[in-house]
Amino acid sequence: MASTEDKSANKEITSSWKDSFYNPRTGEVMGRTASSWALILLFYLVFYCFLAGMFALTMWVMLLTLDDYVPKYRDRVPYPGLVIRPHALDMSFNKSDPLKYAGYVQHLETFLQSYNDTEQEKNEDCPRGEYFMQDDTEDMTKKACRFKRGFLSLCSGLSDTNFGYSEGKPCILLKMNRIIGLKPRGDPYINCTVKRETPIQMQYFPSEGRIDKMYFPYYGKKAHESYVQPLVAVKLLLTKEDYNKELPVECRVEGTDLRNNDERDKFLGRVTFRIKVVE
Repeated sequence: MASTEDKSANKEITSSWKDSFYNPRTGEVMGRTASSWALILLFYLVFYCFLAGMFALTMWVMLLTLDDYVPKYRDRVPYPGLVIRPHALDMSFNKSDPLKYAGYVQHLETFLQSYNDTEQEKNEDCPRGEYFMQDDTEDMTKKACRFKRGFLSLCSGLSDTNFGYSEGKPCILLKMNRIIGLKPRGDPYINCTVKRETPIQMQYFPSEGRIDKMYFPYYGKKAHESYVQPLVAVKLLLTKEDYNKELPVECRVEGTDLRNNDERDKFLGRVTFRIKVVE
């Protein structure tokens, strides 16, 4: 049984522990009076409001240096990458089963909606072989040159809604990434090769896979709202000997000063994909 002295000591310890949170004799909470806590809270309120004001002022000054239409720094990606549609680097389908290639066909059809005549009639009929320069115009909104899906002929999805997939001769669409102010020199075109000893026949649309200069330069998403990238369609004319085999295909931008052989970036000016058609 605990002694009277032990009980008294326990009470003192409990009382001391409670007083550290609230002392009824002095009215202190955690060692501070109400006025002391009020002064501390007021200090931190003013301090953090000052920091928030400094941050807002800094952001406001920085935003004053930015242009809504042209990025301040544009030197990170001086050359465009090359991408394909359908958006898949490994394609495999059975040409006799519509369900196997329906996803590819739907992807192409959706992608080409912005190239329909109803949309492209709003754009300009530009002279071929010349850059469409608009630097001297006061209006910040720039005009865009037409690129109708009909330019892709057999790969437009107009005459053949299956884009050649049902006959085992699929169409692949290629485009360069947008880079503001890019003006490629020379006469750029897309060239594709199969990485094997025996080549396969291909058709290019527009003719020879050429990308006209009139689609350059690009002025940015906000200034060039109606702009669409020029496309090149490649129709792979596969034969029976090519079916049931995985074919690696590499496409490059040629005929220009744009880089296509950077080993550090496999998509700079080129793209490689694999396709397999099953009977």
